[in-house]
Amino acid sequence: MKRSAIINVVGLTRSLIGAHTPAIKGFLEKHSCQVIKPAFPAVTCTAQSTYLTGKQPNEHGIVGNAWYDREYDELRFWKQSNRLVQQPKLWEDIREEVPEFTCAKLFWWYNMYSSADYSITPRPMYPADGRKVFDIYTQPMGLRESIKQDLGEFPFPYFWGPMAGIESSAWIAKSAQWVETKYQPTLNLIYLPHLDYNLQRLGPNHPDIAKDLKEIDRVVGELLDFFTAHDIEVTLLSEYGITEVDQPIHLNRVFRKNGWITIKDELGLEQLDFGASKVFALADHQVAHIYVNDKSILSQVRQQIEQTDGVDQVLDAEAKTKYGIDHSRAGDLIAIAKPHAWFTYYYWEDDALAPDFARCVDIHRKAGYDPVELFIDPKLSLPKLKVAKFLLKKKLGFRALMDVIPLDASLVRGSHGRIPENENDWPVLIGPQVSEGNQPINATKVYSKLKASILS
Repeated sequence: MKRSAIINVVGLTRSLIGAHTPAIKGFLEKHSCQVIKPAFPAVTCTAQSTYLTGKQPNEHGIVGNAWYDREYDELRFWKQSNRLVQQPKLWEDIREEVPEFTCAKLFWWYNMYSSADYSITPRPMYPADGRKVFDIYTQPMGLRESIKQDLGEFPFPYFWGPMAGIESSAWIAKSAQWVETKYQPTLNLIYLPHLDYNLQRLGPNHPDIAKDLKEIDRVVGELLDFFTAHDIEVTLLSEYGITEVDQPIHLNRVFRKNGWITIKDELGLEQLDFGASKVFALADHQVAHIYVNDKSILSQVRQQIEQTDGVDQVLDAEAKTKYGIDHSRAGDLIAIAKPHAWFTYYYWEDDALAPDFARCVDIHRKAGYDPVELFIDPKLSLPKLKVAKFLLKKKLGFRALMDVIPLDASLVRGSHGRIPENENDWPVLIGPQVSEGNQPINATKVYSKLKASILS
């Protein structure tokens, strides 16, 4: 069997391939390219699960990057167990036909306790003294120390947060080459997130995006050369396209004005009490899951959302079925933003009362995805010095709070989640797959395309 590599270049669209991406453009010219109608919602965890199972969220269960656990009355945000994906994965199905098939899964999500033969995923350690120690999780377990010895520590601050940049994608690309050299997997799944950062910070039309395109093209080009030299067939793939936005929507503040949100005072700061609230919104880019604990106000909630500026539509039970997201993890209602808008998780009305984690990179405790974590508060004096002091304290083993994130959602200029109106903003599949002409393919069809290419 031939060996394959699938490189997931997050945020890549046809509109971004050009003069600034000579390696990707050259690869495109040699192969077929199909535009993909994105999974819904068009977010990381849903898109990847759809590609790897060929199913919609109502079957694989990944309704977004997060959902509300109604039994625990807690959010499940950016969880990592592969068992959360409720359908067989691509490599598992291929193994049924080819038992000797092996798979490396590098930084794709749901990468802990996976049935993949080799996996690497970001996973901090949390000692009892309250520190957060940057690290990775690997399978086999011993791979963790050997790859760090050869490549150095994974540059975690560059993977997400105000320092996010090319360093993390470059390390992941090196790890793919390292795994190939050590283990020669039949399939190598590689996740390169670099374009995700400034496309959200600056928006896709900002002139500085040219630099990001050149940086990721260099990394992808090196991988293409490496895999070609090892006679490995490559497919380029992306999850979604990022479009310009200029309007944040604060649904939880709307619910609060209606008296539907319950706020708990914690050490003088406000904490949203999910279980005690009649309704709340779990924000996820341009989509928000609305969990209604008090079903008697369901119609009122829907009416209020529909009247909120920036909201495009609200999916009820029937519409969720049409969108393939009628799963028990999904919200009772799902709000979709207009093309230029996106949803925040904000619920406080006075920034002085915002919870302490609001000003930190804290992807698990917030009531939604927070792209403002990509910024350093412009109001801070000497912000780089503050970050340097924080990193030094962490290195020395002290507890520290990196509260440098602003609370100004208007800073965000790019988002995703809804299905973009322009197909040029849809993700792409580039490689040796049989083309179906110029017609886009549904995200669920990517699975069969990849499988057919691998087995051909």
